[in-house]
Amino acid sequence: MKDGGNTWAPRSIPSTEDEDFNYHFNSISFKGKEGWIVGKLAILLYTTDTGESWERIPLSAELPGDMVYIKVTGEKSAEMVTNEGAIYITTNRGYNWRVAVQETVSATLNRTISSGISGASYYTRTFNTVNRSPDGRYVAVSSRGNFYLTWEPGQPFWQPHNRAVARRMQNMGWRADGGLWLLIRGGGLYLSKGIGVASIAIL
Repeated sequence: MKDGGNTWAPRSIPSTEDEDFNYHFNSISFKGKEGWIVGKLAILLYTTDTGESWERIPLSAELPGDMVYIKVTGEKSAEMVTNEGAIYITTNRGYNWRVAVQETVSATLNRTISSGISGASYYTRTFNTVNRSPDGRYVAVSSRGNFYLTWEPGQPFWQPHNRAVARRMQNMGWRADGGLWLLIRGGGLYLSKGIGVASIAIL
């Protein structure tokens, strides 16, 4: 696609088509001609020519969880998130990765289980959704949708928060003004009153 979505052309990835694995791509991010794809079973792909060809980037078998999100942050740079809350940063097209969070979400909740986060004891070690703001902050909804978590650059751990609505949450993300939007099961839409992690008000 090179015309704003009016027309589309298929792109093949021979390195995945030739294998006997059923890969599921979870996230894709492009900036100019440079792009990244992550998926399950653990796969990371990188292109510098708008997807005409793809390079398979090796991954450690010890990564906690499945990769569910990736975002281009600059030339040869990206941030990658797993569904257990690990965040990795590269600035050299994936040859090296720096750990941005000191522990998984499960480990954080085990330390803070008495902090009053409703539903934390039912956490199944995975996110339902995760979204990133333009300035590098993250918000993630727990697997059951009964609480959410936030992280911003410089914080050592994810911060858990009780949901501000009765129904379970489906997805959360950042608005252009820095506030949050929230979708609940059943089709409800909520917006935060202010920017950042603020109280939620119905739209």
